[in-house]
Amino acid sequence: MLELVVGALWAMLPAYVPNNAAVLAGGGRPIDGRRTWEGRRLLGDGKTWRGTAIGVLAGVALALLLDAVAEPIGASLGIGLPGFPIAAGLGLALGAMLGDIAASFLKRRTGRDRGASFPVLDQLDFVAGALALAVLFAPVWFADTFSLARIAVVVVVTPLLHVGTNVVAYAAGLKAEPW
Repeated sequence: MLELVVGALWAMLPAYVPNNAAVLAGGGRPIDGRRTWEGRRLLGDGKTWRGTAIGVLAGVALALLLDAVAEPIGASLGIGLPGFPIAAGLGLALGAMLGDIAASFLKRRTGRDRGASFPVLDQLDFVAGALALAVLFAPVWFADTFSLARIAVVVVVTPLLHVGTNVVAYAAGLKAEPW
């Protein structure tokens, strides 16, 4: 059980970090160029080129670091931890950012303002994007790394982690809302 949960979370770390890095380093030009569609912004000011680039770079850098330490950390825990080929790290990080961007687009289309809650989508948008691009960029790695059980752990644990980290970011003044 420990290997299942730790392995699932380890494999998703390069997807968990990009949106947090984007919040810390964001700002700058919005991706949508402030364009609207049917009177609503396409994405909003929260989706910027700088935040997206920094988020992807942070996720890829973390994947490279995790790849370098997977074997010794796994050995010390007595479990096998997956390594990360660059394609997997890029797929997870870029997919996480694109999943979040797609969710922002859906939020605007459904009339939700920036920061408005959209349960389930808010917690799993980046997971769907990350897993989808990991399959496309590194299919063999994905098949070797993500069993159905690991995917189930990710789908169950991620919303809990997401809510917890957002509450901490809100309390620290890094987010305007706690979701």
